[in-house]
Amino acid sequence: MKIKQSQNSMGVLATGLSYLLWGVLPIYWKSVGSVPAGEVLAHRIIWSLVFMLLILLLLGKLKMVATEMKYVFTHKKQAMSMILASVLISINWLVFIFAVESNQVVEASLGYYINPLLNVFLATFFLKERLNKAEWVSVAIAAGGVLCLTLYYGTFPWAALTLASTFGFYGLIKKKVSIGAWTGLTIETLIMTPFALIFLFFFDHSSVSLWERDVSIILLLMGAGVVTAIPLLLFAAGAKRISFTLLGFLQYIAPTIMLLLGLFLFHEPFSTPQLLAFMLIWLALLIFSFSRSREILLRRRLKSKLDIQKM
Repeated sequence: MKIKQSQNSMGVLATGLSYLLWGVLPIYWKSVGSVPAGEVLAHRIIWSLVFMLLILLLLGKLKMVATEMKYVFTHKKQAMSMILASVLISINWLVFIFAVESNQVVEASLGYYINPLLNVFLATFFLKERLNKAEWVSVAIAAGGVLCLTLYYGTFPWAALTLASTFGFYGLIKKKVSIGAWTGLTIETLIMTPFALIFLFFFDHSSVSLWERDVSIILLLMGAGVVTAIPLLLFAAGAKRISFTLLGFLQYIAPTIMLLLGLFLFHEPFSTPQLLAFMLIWLALLIFSFSRSREILLRRRLKSKLDIQKM
């Protein structure tokens, strides 16, 4: 029992820390705001790969990851899935960096509030999971929130929905490809690194090269690999040790921190229609979380009764 409680505590700590780091990440990207988003993305991909190779070498996991990579690239379906996942996560990173640099942190937080509901919606179509009435209502209310924003802005909230959809489909693909977090991030950055290098050498129209920038900016761009890999590895370690329900509640830490940063640190505007839209999405998340928690509790009780009957 003590071992199980210890595992659960470690899981909560690791997962909570990963979401905390993701939540404060806008501060990091604001610090490199003088560098265009495309260039930041290219450095993020390249230095993530460098960091992953170094840490794999130091931890003695290089051989294990190489074996998994060989399996992925010798199976066409797995390889295609990882290529698509790499493209999706790169788009997600680019839009997030752009949103932060263009003072749209509040909208970015909206995307990550929508993401859990979108994941469930995708699961009904691709994984044949069923939604109950309360969960369908939560999806409809969230859609109403997005519609409020669309009518208010007069334009589609593309940043929020791009972040939610790219991360949603990315998660769906990763669910079907059974490889570890170490291998996943290494493959994704390995696939995209040649394109990142091509961009930097041939398509980056910035008049300043990396080594001509301030030392602080150079270090921040190189550190992009560290701030990308560490939260992901913490999440992978923690998620295995805690229940799916608890994981569901913890995932709201990141967008909540982003929203607070957008409002109180970056002083982004937050009007009454925006508040109404967020309230609708928060209501949808409450209904969904309550429904899913209740369903899991009922299943556990039923399982306990069956176990008692068997005894």
